[in-house]
Amino acid sequence: MKKALLVLLLIISVVVLAYQFKPVKQVVSVVESTIRTPSLINKDSLTIKSRVNVPEGYKRVNYPKGSFQEYLRNYKLKAFGSKIMNYDDTEYFWQRGHIGILEVPVPKNGLQQCADALIRIRSEYLWDNNRKDEIGFNFTSGHYCSWKKYAEGYRPKINGNKVTFHKTAAANHSKDNFYKYLNLIYMYSGTLSLYNELKSINSKNLQIGDMLIKGGSPGHIVMICDEAENESGEKLFLLFQGNTPAQSVHLVKNLTDTTISPWYELEDDAITPVSNYTFSSAKFVRFK
Repeated sequence: MKKALLVLLLIISVVVLAYQFKPVKQVVSVVESTIRTPSLINKDSLTIKSRVNVPEGYKRVNYPKGSFQEYLRNYKLKAFGSKIMNYDDTEYFWQRGHIGILEVPVPKNGLQQCADALIRIRSEYLWDNNRKDEIGFNFTSGHYCSWKKYAEGYRPKINGNKVTFHKTAAANHSKDNFYKYLNLIYMYSGTLSLYNELKSINSKNLQIGDMLIKGGSPGHIVMICDEAENESGEKLFLLFQGNTPAQSVHLVKNLTDTTISPWYELEDDAITPVSNYTFSSAKFVRFK
């Protein structure tokens, strides 16, 4: 009888131990899975390219040195953990949707909102690469306003939807005057003007520098700033955005697919959430 009781106690002990170690096995499995999946974020890096690794099986798509694509990919970032700041030096209420802040100053006048931030980045690239004559954008009215004519002293006279340009200022090709020109563009251009002005792009032909845009008041826009591809030709993209109110330009997380975040798969006519905005009935466009 005692022997049978001893055997029964031994069996019970084995069963209890088995159940005790079952959660441990689950924890070990999760840890092993985490170890096998390398982090896609390098917190000590200060450019878009060096901040974000490509997922396993992908390689970055090559672009020529000096191109707009390489300019964006190597854009400088603030230290990891930097917060999104509004133009008035207050913290933006949502700080969980980004993994990097671009080194783009935010004017205190509050004009540099979502589309304006991307207009600035494009314009500064053209300026820095001696392509100043290419700087120009449509107003929401459809009238084209170029940096070249502004620098020569021409200013718009706006009466409702009617816009005429007159030489009312001395010629000034300085960098300070360039930023005054951009402030004018910020006032009279935006997502709606870019939506109507720029060429539509199919998702199969996307490249760095292209934008996903919803035109309107309010609308929204984000820019592709990096691109990776696997052997099957499947592509992933990184996105950054400005916002309204005017605030820090930031590299966004992918909040719907954390396995590849901050990378995105982008498709035509898809619902695409980006941090604090969800795109639907939007399109891809490209600067001229």
